[in-house]
Amino acid sequence: MSKHVVATVSEIPPGQRKLVTVRGRSIAVFNLDGEYYGLFNRCPHQGGPMCEGILTGLIESNEPGHYEYSRPGEILRCPWHGWEFDVRTGKSFCDPSKISIREYPVEVASGKTVAEGPYVAETIPVTVEEQYVVVEMA
Repeated sequence: MSKHVVATVSEIPPGQRKLVTVRGRSIAVFNLDGEYYGLFNRCPHQGGPMCEGILTGLIESNEPGHYEYSRPGEILRCPWHGWEFDVRTGKSFCDPSKISIREYPVEVASGKTVAEGPYVAETIPVTVEEQYVVVEMA
């Protein structure tokens, strides 16, 4: 599995998100109080852009008229049809055993660690042939 540097910590403040593209995949990276989570930016229902969804909390009830609000900012609602997903796991609340958004592991690494690797910038071989510059893509 390859690792890609996508942002500095200051670019994604707590409670915020950033849309990044890694190897052609659109990924929404969320900061939940200093913990970072990555989710595929596509709702499994009809492909809604999850990074544009509202972050809300969980409302639960164990009896009529009694409601509890918990986990503020941890539930992501699809902007198209309102399907809700747990940012920490990618699982849906309508059917968590079958419906989820692909999650991507995210970590915070120090600048020294990134400079030493394995976080290496992707390079593309370039050669000069005759009078043409050719870029090689894998």
